[in-house]
Amino acid sequence: MNTLTNEEEARYQRQIKIPGFGTDGQKKLKKASVLVIGAGGLGSPVLMYLAAAGVGRIGIVDSDEVTTSNLQRQILYGTDDITRPKAEAAAEKLRHMNPHTEVMAYPVRFTSENAASLLQGYDLAVDCSDNYSTRYILSDATLHAGIPMVYGAVTEFMGQASVFNYRGGPSYRDLYPEEMHQTPGEKPGPPGVVGPMPGIIGSVQACEVIKIITGAGDVLSGLLLQSDMLNLRIEIISL
Repeated sequence: MNTLTNEEEARYQRQIKIPGFGTDGQKKLKKASVLVIGAGGLGSPVLMYLAAAGVGRIGIVDSDEVTTSNLQRQILYGTDDITRPKAEAAAEKLRHMNPHTEVMAYPVRFTSENAASLLQGYDLAVDCSDNYSTRYILSDATLHAGIPMVYGAVTEFMGQASVFNYRGGPSYRDLYPEEMHQTPGEKPGPPGVVGPMPGIIGSVQACEVIKIITGAGDVLSGLLLQSDMLNLRIEIISL
């Protein structure tokens, strides 16, 4: 049933009070299902805010385990989670955070072979991955499935966010037409990133998801938000 219990109304009352959001907006969140690809730096704030906001069903796709170097920015995890599969550890935290949200853990890598089956039944997908190949696969798969993809990327003090495949809008390939590949010998180590940067971009992504679901405000479709927190610059570019 897509109704709110008394406990849910109390839990979400600060959202329900927003003009134009109300109980109807909260019911839309409760009815919605969101697949998040990547449960790391970006995935942590995205998952936490979506669960806290009352999204009814959240899927988590990540094949990695928690490592010590993750803890500087992946705020879903603590020292006791080291060596645990991220998808399963994240799902456990979200279920504890909000028992009204159904959470599904998929401890696998998102690939062209399993993309369609993983996306099935979800209303939109959030790109919290850390590599180009996964983003191209996700963009193509969401385009084929007819659902939006909420994009985010961070490095050092920089970050980007956008929404692709939304109501006929641009895709990830419109932003980066040429597929970028690296041979194993050329692959560098992971880039540096300041801890709060994924939190900033992940929060933007979570806001975009909530806006898409509820129909509130303008969506970052056809637009690219760029954030340079080292030099305190934020700009929005038309694609």
